[in-house]
Amino acid sequence: MTLLSRRRLIVAGLGLPGLPALAADTLALGPRTLSFPRDHGAHNDTRTEWWYLTGHAKDAGGRDFGFQLTFFRSRVDGTEPLQSRLAARQLLFAHAAVTDAQAGRLWHEQRIGRWNGAPPAQTERAVFASVEDTHVAIRDWRLHRDASGAYRAAARSDSLAIDLVATPIQSWLLQGDQGFSRKGPDPAQASFYVSHPQLAVRGALTVQGRRFDVDGRAWLDHEWSESLMHPEAVGWDWIGMNLDSGHSLTAFQLRRKDGSALWAGGSFRAASEARNPGGAIDFRPGEVDWRAQRHWTSPRTGARYPVEWMVRTPADFYTVKAVIDPQELDGQRSTGTVYWEGLSRLIDSNGRQVGLGYLEMTGYARRLVL
Repeated sequence: MTLLSRRRLIVAGLGLPGLPALAADTLALGPRTLSFPRDHGAHNDTRTEWWYLTGHAKDAGGRDFGFQLTFFRSRVDGTEPLQSRLAARQLLFAHAAVTDAQAGRLWHEQRIGRWNGAPPAQTERAVFASVEDTHVAIRDWRLHRDASGAYRAAARSDSLAIDLVATPIQSWLLQGDQGFSRKGPDPAQASFYVSHPQLAVRGALTVQGRRFDVDGRAWLDHEWSESLMHPEAVGWDWIGMNLDSGHSLTAFQLRRKDGSALWAGGSFRAASEARNPGGAIDFRPGEVDWRAQRHWTSPRTGARYPVEWMVRTPADFYTVKAVIDPQELDGQRSTGTVYWEGLSRLIDSNGRQVGLGYLEMTGYARRLVL
C-alpha cells in the first residue's frame, strides 16, 4: 500500500487559529515500509508532524533537571493555489522547557515561523524542515541529526537555554505495526511513529542566566499524521520512560470529554532487543489502562491535571509520579494549546523507582486542536 491513499474524510473541530479549515477531500495514511534516514526527515505532504526531545539530566552536584525541545510542522491548506514562492506552505512551531526539580520551577518559551517549503539552501530565512534527515530550525532554535546519528538540540531565550547532544546507544524503535501506529477505532486515525529511547545526553542547561553542565538520558519521538484525532477525542495522556535497566516503555490513551478512554496503546522494548528497531512488544487495545491517583489544579488556567497515575500494561502495573506538579506549558502564542508536560518517575508494582521520563497530558484546559 502507498503512503497516502486518497479518500473522503470529514474532520470537524481541527485546524490552527487563523488557518483555513480542513478540506473535505484529504489524505489518509496507509502502512508502508519506512526507509531511513529519509523518514527521519520531514513529510511535508502530511498535515501534522513533530520531533520531540525530552529527558532527565543532572549536574556535577546532583541537581536534577528535566528538559523538552519540540518542533511542530503544520501544512497550510487553502482553497486558492499558492502562486508566490514567498507564500507560507508550512508553519513551524517550537516549544522549549526546563524543569528545575530543586527549585520546583518550570521555565518555558515558544517560537513560530512561516516557511515556503523550499529546501534549506533555497530558504532566505532560517526556518525549514529538511526532507532528507532530522534537521528542523526556527532561526537559532534547531534540532539536527548529524552524520554520526547524534541529535544536536539548541534553543535560547532570555529565561532559558538548551544546548545538548543526545547520542544513540540503542537503535530507534518502530512503534505500532513497524512504525504505523493506530490512534483510534477508525483506521484513518493513525500516525507514523518512530521513537529513539535511551539517548545519552551531555551539554548545558541554563535557567535565569545560570548555566549548569549536565549529563543524563533522553527520549526522541518523531510522529507524522494526516488525521490523528477521533471526533470524540478531546486529548491524550502519554508516557515515554527510560528504565534504568535499559528497557523502554511507551503508553498512551486518547480520552473522551467524560474522561473515558477512546483508544489506548503503547509498547515495551527490553534492553536485549535494543539493536532491533522492530523488537518491541506492541500493546493491543484493551491491554493498557490509565487510572488517575492524584490531581493538581493550575492556579493560572484552572485546569485540573492527574499528576499521579496507575498505568496497567502487559509489562507491569506502574505508578507514574510527577517530579514536581507545576509543569504546565502555555503554548497559546504558537500552537494555541495549553498542556502539561513534565519530568516524572516510573515506579514498578513492587514500589521501586525503575526509571524516569516524561508524562504528557493534553485536552484538560480545553479540547486539543491540531
